[in-house]
Amino acid sequence: MKTIFLLGATIAFAQSAGMFTPAGSMTEVRSQHTATLLLDGRVLLVGGYGAKGEGLASAEVYDPSTGGFTATGKMATPRRMHSSTLLPDGRILIAGGYPRGDSLATAEVYDPTSGTFSATGNLMFPRGGHTAILLASGKVLILGGAAPPSYPPVPPAEVYDPGTGVFSATGSYGSNGGCDFCPPAVLLASGTVLFAGQREAQVYHPATAVFSLTGAMSPCLSAATLLPNGKVLFAGGVCYGRDAAAELYDPATRAFNSTGSMGSPRVWHSLTPLPDGTVLAAGGETDSCAGNTCTFAGTVASAEVYNPSRGAFAPTGAMTEPREIHTATLLNDGRVLIAGGESFGGIGVFFGSTATAELYTPAVLVPAPQLFSLSGDGKGQGAIWHATAGEVASPSSPAVAG
Repeated sequence: MKTIFLLGATIAFAQSAGMFTPAGSMTEVRSQHTATLLLDGRVLLVGGYGAKGEGLASAEVYDPSTGGFTATGKMATPRRMHSSTLLPDGRILIAGGYPRGDSLATAEVYDPTSGTFSATGNLMFPRGGHTAILLASGKVLILGGAAPPSYPPVPPAEVYDPGTGVFSATGSYGSNGGCDFCPPAVLLASGTVLFAGQREAQVYHPATAVFSLTGAMSPCLSAATLLPNGKVLFAGGVCYGRDAAAELYDPATRAFNSTGSMGSPRVWHSLTPLPDGTVLAAGGETDSCAGNTCTFAGTVASAEVYNPSRGAFAPTGAMTEPREIHTATLLNDGRVLIAGGESFGGIGVFFGSTATAELYTPAVLVPAPQLFSLSGDGKGQGAIWHATAGEVASPSSPAVAG
């Protein structure tokens, strides 16, 4: 292993750079779940779809020091496409989602010290596929998502106060739209929140609880993450087929501009910012195109890395298996934990969800806490689902939740 020094920090070049390696299996099959980095460096994985397509109430913890998954307490309610947010005191807020049918208004809090979930106040509006973002005040902004019969307009935004356990209303959206593959909202370096994917993108200002309209973006893009330079990368999604396009949002100009496209069209993939400033795009489903005709080609194992200084994506190692609607969590040592998800072999060929996990080792392995701070949300990771989640999701976000 070769080692160099940069800005007073040690950077180790891994022997198997830019590669995915198996990381064992979770205790249960999961997709549409959340994964959240805890303060002690472990990862909490919650809920999702199980082996029979049922909603899960179970949760487990991945420990990088042992490389193992261990079951922990269960939620009171099964849920998928929920949000999972690390609070300042180290607890995790789990909110909304779907048990199997209509969306939920219930919320629970996980305590890592006891390994248990406990009820907290209910959301004002049932929702799933939303984004939950920890603000500088310590409160959590909940926005977006869907809740029948509200579609296409999304449920109003609200704020959770960890001190009181109460959700309350906040400012009204600058415009109200809806989308099937919404990108997650993103906490900007200024502490404001970019809420994209609507008829008009908008920015939430916590100090005034006001949403203000900003530039227009492509309606096709569905994954997003904050870059170290303060811009936001959007990549992949769906319009008339799976999309490879990418855009950058610049808070200074309040404008969206095209950047280099991915090498492969994909949706339901993950976007994870790495400590060296690049972004890992992994998995998802794709199309096979001939002339002007494209058809669904199933789930892919391929991955690529976006370099902001070049404005371009380049291929990296492939995952050990195809997966989509998985979670991708940046660990404190600079590796990325890819867990769960599901896969399709093509039209009408569904392989179901998986319990397997793997680790991505970047070409330049930089310990995350030494050189990298994403957005002050306490997660140290990108879109979790669409968190992140969480997970930035949040993941946050699952990697594709909007």
